[in-house]
Amino acid sequence: MKKIIALDIDGTLTNSKKEITKPTLDKIIEMQEKGHVVAIASGRPLPGIRRIADKIKLDVYGGYVLAFNGGRIVDYKTGDIVYQACVENDIAREIYAYCRKQNIGMVTYEGDTVITGTRIDEYMSLEARLNFMPIITVEDFPSYIDFPLNKCLLTAESSVAERVEKELNERYGDKVTVFRSEPYFVEIMPKNVHKATSLEKLLAYLNMDVNALVACGDGFNDLTMIEYAGVGVAMENAQQIVKDHADYITKSNDEDGLVPVIDKFILGEAFQPE
Repeated sequence: MKKIIALDIDGTLTNSKKEITKPTLDKIIEMQEKGHVVAIASGRPLPGIRRIADKIKLDVYGGYVLAFNGGRIVDYKTGDIVYQACVENDIAREIYAYCRKQNIGMVTYEGDTVITGTRIDEYMSLEARLNFMPIITVEDFPSYIDFPLNKCLLTAESSVAERVEKELNERYGDKVTVFRSEPYFVEIMPKNVHKATSLEKLLAYLNMDVNALVACGDGFNDLTMIEYAGVGVAMENAQQIVKDHADYITKSNDEDGLVPVIDKFILGEAFQPE
């Protein structure tokens, strides 16, 4: 039976050095050679995923990339956009005004560039570095963002980010999805768009059942797909809430935790949905 595995990148597919180890890479290639599907599901923008997608040969085997926490699904072999959702530009402008008042950071993404109208802080620099994207500061951010916005990212110290997440949910929770992907990152996504809803659309596109899906992650933004999947897998290094909702807990990302998952649930006999 054809199966599909959805993989978060940081803390899941890559180790603490942000590298894919050879045992993990070999196992991912093996499952694709046997006809199974790999989908990268990440909060990163597409440019920040390309290096990883190329490494695991999604372009060769026809895998998929769910960028922006599911805000855009791309057929990596053809480059076709399978699905896309956007944050309303006016809502983004209002949230930008809020960020200026709170003296916190805000970025969005245009092509291969990170765009901001606020002071560049250490968390923005981390985001840009992780995604191999330059940061461009624009003078009139509200006027500049007249293009489709798959996601906005707010940056702040963890204690501030926790408060910001709550306040923006109270203010805009009926219009956008607000959550923390890291203690210092607050994500602003289109309403009802997250990794689980995006995977649901991908499964429909592929005419596959949710019981054929194994989802692996470690962070807060992986929780929805781990709850949704036929088998939800938490890494040993995952946030506790992710572990609490997982069907299976594997070894950490520094111990090639994906290898036994693929052996057990993709290539083995342990996962045989009806």
